[in-house]
Amino acid sequence: MTLAQFETLVHSRRSVRDFRPDPVPPELLERLLNAARWAPSGYNLQPTHVTVVSDPGLKQRLHAACLSQRQVLAAPLVTVFSGDGHAYRNLPAVLAEDLAAGATSPQYAARLSSLVPLAFERGPVGLGWLWKALLPPVRRLFCPTPCLPAVYRREWLTRQVMLSAMNFMLAAHAARLSTVPMEGFDEGRVRRVVGLPRRHVICVIIPLGYAKEADLRKTRLPLERMVHYEGWKAGASPR
Repeated sequence: MTLAQFETLVHSRRSVRDFRPDPVPPELLERLLNAARWAPSGYNLQPTHVTVVSDPGLKQRLHAACLSQRQVLAAPLVTVFSGDGHAYRNLPAVLAEDLAAGATSPQYAARLSSLVPLAFERGPVGLGWLWKALLPPVRRLFCPTPCLPAVYRREWLTRQVMLSAMNFMLAAHAARLSTVPMEGFDEGRVRRVVGLPRRHVICVIIPLGYAKEADLRKTRLPLERMVHYEGWKAGASPR
């Protein structure tokens, strides 16, 4: 794919709320989910999970949990993107695969084996996050210090999951399918509908199907409102 082709793809993608009832072929859905799987993630921990809902009864309950937004019932499939708060436990399996594939070095794997549990674990008895919340602001007075996922788990998971979700939406658009990312939902109710463990953070819900509308249009603010060179400046313009 050339840059021009990719630009056409991202410029033409639109959020769709009215869908045709045509089913999504299972083999095509699997390809879209595989595209989501290949998104990057911190430490390659791959915390993203996708729950696919097509059963009419479940969709009806999901519709209520999503503030009765019409696209939940209109789309033939609804995908719930969540992040597993225990994803750091994937590390041994991830490192084993990376080492076998030559994708990492034994030295870096050993470093991650000591670093990741320190950054993510909240023990003992779930109180370990307290010192991880209190220590960084003090340490930051003397040297650069990142925020730890043990304290900011929801934020960390949301960043990772949304990378996968964007891959999914762009792949869907390339396959002439349509999507709409949804933030308007009751997380607790959605969790109960689809049976997610409490450690999962639900980041976005994405209905998927073939669009009923045609010639959808959308605008964006000028690029100079977004880009800041050599530091942040209000109203900065590209060079």
